[in-house]
Amino acid sequence: MVDVIRSSFAEVEPQAEELGRHFYGTLFRIAPQTRDLFPINMEVQRSRLLRALVHVVQMVDQPDDLMPFLEQLGRDHRKFGVLAQHYDAVGAALIGSIRQFSGPAWTAEMENAWTDAYGIVANAMIDAAQAERGPASWLGRVVDHQRVGWDLAMITLQTSEPIPYRAGQYLSVETPQRPRLWRYLSPANAPRPDGTLDFHVRAVDGGWVSRAIVAHSRIGDTWRIGPPMGRMHVDVESGRDLLMVTGGTGVAPIKALLEDLAARPSQPHTQVFVGGRTWDDLYDFPSLRRLSYSNTWLDIVPVVEKEEAGTGAERGTLADVVTRYGAWADHDVMVCGSPAMIRATVSRMLVAGTPLDRIRYDPFTMD
Repeated sequence: MVDVIRSSFAEVEPQAEELGRHFYGTLFRIAPQTRDLFPINMEVQRSRLLRALVHVVQMVDQPDDLMPFLEQLGRDHRKFGVLAQHYDAVGAALIGSIRQFSGPAWTAEMENAWTDAYGIVANAMIDAAQAERGPASWLGRVVDHQRVGWDLAMITLQTSEPIPYRAGQYLSVETPQRPRLWRYLSPANAPRPDGTLDFHVRAVDGGWVSRAIVAHSRIGDTWRIGPPMGRMHVDVESGRDLLMVTGGTGVAPIKALLEDLAARPSQPHTQVFVGGRTWDDLYDFPSLRRLSYSNTWLDIVPVVEKEEAGTGAERGTLADVVTRYGAWADHDVMVCGSPAMIRATVSRMLVAGTPLDRIRYDPFTMD
């Protein structure tokens, strides 16, 4: 089934932009009530849902990773007001669009494969959503907004009530500047009794939400926050030392995990490599260093790609530097950062001899 899905989508993928337009046109025609679930300007959204749908459908042969993600995603979609009948319309639009762009190459075998795989995805999400009894979303008020350079901001929210997330997970947020456009952010702190959340946000090219948050968020703004997602966590029962590799705003979930570890009765020896192209990219390194000064179990190593005298940083990419130290085969490994950084680091570590089952990273992101 999965082979049929992958090969059939590969044939239409060069027409992904046109396919995306056809998908949404079909969806809004057969289920016009779904139009209100999406932003007015569909430029950013147009390919997002389609990419996500195809990605998860292609992963149906990896249930250990996919099913927990789908259950989280089903609970998360409650914030949109998604109903069970909407899934039927989305499935019909998805399969109909791929059928249309496949032309004469479309077969009954393809129809059955896509129908069966989408059914698995939709049923998992619907069941999880219907079983959930908690809030569909929470409200948070911006109480601090600090610019760190032109493209980065640190924001603190005060939530209406504590959100039941675990350190290392991520949350979807909707801001008043970009209604109905959601972005996933990882809290940079472990859960606090007062419910406050720290977020690190970098403005990215074409990132309507991230650019609005960095440049236009104001103290007093009210954000809407979706349920927690992600499976990053420290297995303190493993008995192994811990390696963390992070770059960019990927430092946020690592910082939350370190805070959580520091509050526990005992901690594994933890080595953290935090990297960037230049020293300025290590924007939160001072706070990580202070954390290491007060916790003997923690070592922090800065890494920069461009040599800068007097910083004491290792030189090279994170993948270069981490594997220079060896295979880390006796450690649990956590990697957080951009998709490109995660791919490069995990690939190099596997070549160096790190066991795959020791490496943790979130394989799914829904930007």
